Amino acid sequence: MEPGRARVLVVEDEPKLAALLSDYLRAAGHEPEWVADGREVIPAWTARRHDLILLDLMLPGVDGLTLCRELRAMSSVPILMLTARAEESDRLLGLETGADDYIAKNPFSPREVMARVKAALRRGRAHEAATAAASAAAVAAFAAGSEALAMDESGWAASWQGQPLDLTPIEFRLLHILWAHPGRVYARTQLLDLLHVDGREVTERAVDSHIKNLRRKLERAGAGTERIRSIYGVGYRFER
Repeated sequence: MEPGRARVLVVEDEPKLAALLSDYLRAAGHEPEWVADGREVIPAWTARRHDLILLDLMLPGVDGLTLCRELRAMSSVPILMLTARAEESDRLLGLETGADDYIAKNPFSPREVMARVKAALRRGRAHEAATAAASAAAVAAFAAGSEALAMDESGWAASWQGQPLDLTPIEFRLLHILWAHPGRVYARTQLLDLLHVDGREVTERAVDSHIKNLRRKLERAGAGTERIRSIYGVGYRFER
């Protein structure tokens, strides 16, 4: 695969929209593959290991939320959820299941989608390239008796006692903010301002969804559930 060129799995049951997205992806130098049925997604991704997935929410066979959960259990591949359902509850549910971004079809802007694709690929490749380095750093830190959590800012990767946490880019940013100032309480509004510098409209409940995902991944790595503490009525803090 050439530098800058990516394999993109387009999961969309509307043929005209799928063709439009595929045309834009090819024009940007990428290699799209289209599937229209949710039951085809996991076999297609397993066979090709795409660099990014554009995932529709409403699909025949298996719905997009179910597929997002299954994919997240296997990989940190960037997932951009593309759907006509743009209610806050739908966006939060998409983020909670592990989507990296949520793009509404109405109004639909192919150029906006391509901008989001470019940004997600840039973050995803940096994350993938540095995961091994972060893991090695965590092992060295733990062996030296220092804290067990290691974070590699340049590579967007984090490990707990040598075990990669496999965070999405926004989860990494959130954990890094809290970890860099242990004991400091951040309000949800503060975290939103720090996480979404592009000014997009995101509610405070999105922070709760990302925190839930972070706690689950930290617990899975052996860090327990109390590293990120909830301060009732205020926000969150990290405890070493």
